[in-house]
Parts: sequence; C-alpha cells; structure tokens
Amino acid sequence: MSSSLIFISISIVAYLAIIIVVGILYSKRNNSVDEFYLGGRKLGPLVTAMSAEASDMSSYLLMGLPGLAYFTGLADVTWTVIGLAVGTYLNWLFVAKRLRRYSEIAGNAITVPDFFANRFHDSGKALLCIAAAVIIVFFVPYTASGFAACGKLFSTLLGIDYIPAMLVSAAVIVLYTTLGGFLAASITDLIQSIVMTIALVVVVFFGIHAAGGWNNVLENARSIPGYLNMTHTANAITHESGRYGFITILSTLAWGLGYFGMPHILLRFMAIDDPEKVKHSRRIATVWVVISMAVAILIGVVGLAMSKAGVIETFETSSAAEKIMVSIASYLSSFGVLPALIAGVILAGILASTMSTADSQLLAASSSVSQNLLGGVFGLKLSEKATMIVARLTVIAISVIGVFLARDPDSSVFGIVSFAWAGFGAAFGPTMLMCLFWRRMNKAGALAGMISGGAMVFIWEYVITPFGKSHGIRVLTVYELLPAFIVALIAIVIASLLTAAPEKSVTDDFDKVSAIR
Repeated sequence: MSSSLIFISISIVAYLAIIIVVGILYSKRNNSVDEFYLGGRKLGPLVTAMSAEASDMSSYLLMGLPGLAYFTGLADVTWTVIGLAVGTYLNWLFVAKRLRRYSEIAGNAITVPDFFANRFHDSGKALLCIAAAVIIVFFVPYTASGFAACGKLFSTLLGIDYIPAMLVSAAVIVLYTTLGGFLAASITDLIQSIVMTIALVVVVFFGIHAAGGWNNVLENARSIPGYLNMTHTANAITHESGRYGFITILSTLAWGLGYFGMPHILLRFMAIDDPEKVKHSRRIATVWVVISMAVAILIGVVGLAMSKAGVIETFETSSAAEKIMVSIASYLSSFGVLPALIAGVILAGILASTMSTADSQLLAASSSVSQNLLGGVFGLKLSEKATMIVARLTVIAISVIGVFLARDPDSSVFGIVSFAWAGFGAAFGPTMLMCLFWRRMNKAGALAGMISGGAMVFIWEYVITPFGKSHGIRVLTVYELLPAFIVALIAIVIASLLTAAPEKSVTDDFDKVSAIR
C-alpha cells in the first residue's frame, strides 16, 4: 500500500469512527419507538434542513451530476438541477409546516403510513398496509444500492474484493443506525453534509488550478459543440451534438415532483421541534441544494478540462465519468501528506453522500415493517422495551436483505434509484398533497391515489415507454413520474367524489390544522 493510500485510509477511517461514536452517544436517547423512528420531534432547524437534503442527494450529487456534466454538457444536468431545486423549495414551502402540525394532530403519527391511516381514521388498516407495502417494495432495493455504492468505492480505493468491502460499509451503516436510530441518522447526516460540502469546494478550486485556470476550463467547454447550450446535448468524446427538445426538458424537470412523496424527507418535516422554524430550515436547505448542485456540475466541466490537459484520465462514457472525483482525489494525493489527507476527506465525502441516504432509507423501511405491518396491521402488542428490540432487529433484518440484493457488483441494482424515486413520487406525492390541502378527500381517494400512482410507474416504464420507443412516439418516453403523478391526482379526485364524504371527525382534524396560523 502506497503512503498516499495510507493517509487517504486514515481520513476515511477517522470519518467512519466519528459517525459510529455518534450512534453510540445517541443510543441512550432512544427510550421509546417514537424517539427511535422520529427522534421525539426534537430536531432543530439546521439539523432538519441539512439532514433532509443530505439524505436526499445520495451519491448522485458527487458522482452522478459531475459524471453527466463531464460527458454530455450542461443541458441534461442543468434542467435536472432546476427541477430538483424547485421541487425542494416547494416541498419545504407547502408541505413541511403543515405536515408537522397535521401529523401531530392525526394521532401523533411517527411514520408516513401512520399519517395516512390516522388522517382518515382508517380502522380497517387498508391505508396502513398499502403505504407500508409501497415503502418496502421501493426502499429495500434502494437501500441495497447504497450498500453497493459504498462497497464499490471501498473496493476501487483499497484494491480489495467487492464483497468484504460492501459488507464492511453496510456494517458501519447498520451499527450507528441500529444504535442511535433517527437522531443518530439525522446528526450523522448533518456531519455528512459538511463533509460533502468540503469535498465539493476543495475539488472545484483544485481542479480549476490543475486545469490551468478558469479561462482554460471555459475555452475547452466552448470548443465542444452544444456543450454549453441548454437546448442541445453534447458528447465530450466524439463532439457530436443533438437537440434537447421540449419533451425531454419536461421529462427532466419532472424529477422535482418526487420530493412530495419521499418518506425519508417527509419524516424530517414531521420531526422538527417547532413548526415556526420551518422557514429557517427552508432557506438553509434551498441555498445548500442550489449551490452544491451547481458546484457538482462545475466539477464535471472542470474535470473535462483536466482530462484534456492530461492531468487525469479521459472517461469514454458517462457512467465511467462518475469516478471523476475519485480520479481528482487520487491526483491530489500525489502531492504529499496533507494533500493525501485532504484527498481522503474528498473520498469520505463521496462515501458520506451514499451513507446519508442509506441510513434514512433503512429506518423508513424498518419502521414500515415493525411499526406499521407488525404493530399496526397484525396488531402485535409488545412492551416498550420489547418494541425497541423489535425495531432494532427489523433494521438488521432489512439490512441482511439489502446485503443479499447488493451481493453482485455487476447487478442492475443501481437502476432502481430513478425508478424508486418515481414510485414514491407518484404513489405518495399526490396523496400527501391532497391529504394536506383538500378537505373533501376521503380514504377511497387516498387508496386510489397510492395504487394508481404506483401501478402507473410500472405500466409506463415496462409497457408504454418501450411502445413509444419502438414507434418513435417521444411523448410516450417521458420520465414515468410525470404521467404517474397526473394519473394519481385524477384518481384521487374521481374516487373521492364518487364515494361518501369523509366523516365529521376527519374534517374536524382538517379544520383544526387549517385554523392554526
């Protein structure tokens, strides 16, 4: 092992040790399942904001965005970022405060399925069961993708086999999540967002310097046809260019709709200590998201200039270009001890971006099994101590399934990420918005929204999109979240209006929330 790799490893091990310590420290604060899964609604505005956004960004921020910008130019990544940034802001603006208040009034709900069931006083458990099933279907493989991403990073860096690398990273995530629960996941997400920010800043400034200055970076980008054009695609290797049309732009912007249905983000809204502090969290979250994604795109542009200057390797595909930050960190580490330690922080940032999402997904999937299915649907009655044991054992059980799904380094588990985003966005997004803002909505509407939205994601992806591609009908190839979201909204309205109005106790809760200013 080279000296630079040793110092990189020191930085990464120090980072992992810190988050494990956080898990141990917060393990003593979990005396009830409410605290384990929702932190007792004690999150401050800073932790709420940064935890929500760190758990959202995943490795897409430090790997996906730079890689796509490197290879295809600004159009695809910029429209995606615009959609995500707008979605982030609107979610905080319309959903956060009202959900925080409503979830407490609706039986002090501590999970998203709990909220849906309590919102409509559903004694039949249908809403609880369907919502929990949606979370399990989409989150378990999503968690596996996080384990796999960590394993591939460790394997690439340290030159060890994928399986032990994946198992070690999964074990660390499981350890601090099982010990510290929601609070540990939220605090480590804050730490991870700081590490991710440091990684972004260091890489972009070092990269510009290594590429020969900003003028060289800009000149290189301008030399590639369509690279800086918002209505054209580019190819950094072949210099080919094509149209980036309205349908594609609309499809890309639709990513922002997913935020309204993301359980791990909605849980942060439910956990904030004071609803009046949501405004501060919104400002922090929006500013961080916009700046961090813009810098991630810039890293891709800078990385391309570094490749042309011969400083780092040239990546032939967008998937290969996702390793650009790893390549830049490796180059930085060759300059001595301190640069190698800083390179370790950069790589820890990539690791952090993945772990911050995996821990939240793990808790959300676990709560659906232990709290909603075992406790809610099947009526398992346990003491508080026994409930905590079951909660922790469920985290471990979900992790074992995730590890099993992630065992093949060449599997397509990563492809589930965008599909799961669409699934949650369509199944939960319209249902959540209408739950919060439409008084006439009833249980039938909620069931129709979740089922039709989730089903349409599958139908559009596996039936309609292939048909559209084979017949050259571009409108049928849009991102499945957009049509599924619209279908779910329509289904909610139709089902609610065709069935009996909600009972008075349900509308009384709605009016109580609406009366709070």
